[in-house]
Amino acid sequence: MSIDEIKVEQTIPSDLEDIQPNVRPPKCLFDKITVSFYSIVCFVMSILLTVIISAATIMRYIFEMDLYGYEEWIKIFAFWLYFMGAGYGAFAGTHVSADLVQSYVKEGVIKRLLIFIKTVITLGVTLLFTKYGWDYLIFGFLGPLGTGVALPRTVAWRIPLWTAYLSIFLGLVSMSYYFMWDMIRAGKILFSGGKK
Repeated sequence: MSIDEIKVEQTIPSDLEDIQPNVRPPKCLFDKITVSFYSIVCFVMSILLTVIISAATIMRYIFEMDLYGYEEWIKIFAFWLYFMGAGYGAFAGTHVSADLVQSYVKEGVIKRLLIFIKTVITLGVTLLFTKYGWDYLIFGFLGPLGTGVALPRTVAWRIPLWTAYLSIFLGLVSMSYYFMWDMIRAGKILFSGGKK
């Protein structure tokens, strides 16, 4: 039997086709820039978190010393990782959701209406949290008195907390933006009778 006679067919089994992610590629320049930013920040923060946590573990269990104030850096880097990841998830449509409508409701007007209502509620809640994120960011910049005096800082390294609050606000703004587009798409599908 020669190699020419052996045909290897590489296909995805039909039961695995359903679980392949359907991440939409960025099309416009704005999406390309923001998705690149999300990706770079998530990658860098993942590496930094891994290095710092590994260093803290080695210091504690091998050298029996503590890594001074590493928790403060971990929290800030984790905020950036989580909220930029949330922004990317909102763009890609892969954010965490328990979407029973997609799974159990048959195609038709009711399903399209429920999906539209879901997107409206998602956008509304995200906009509310974006407002809270803005208030949090301003608190970090101006302090508890609103005068720029006594800015909130971390205890050990004295890192201004607005550095973490900025990630929260940017992530929520990104989520609001992409959830708005999801709502517009769902509205178009609803009012066009299911045509995409």
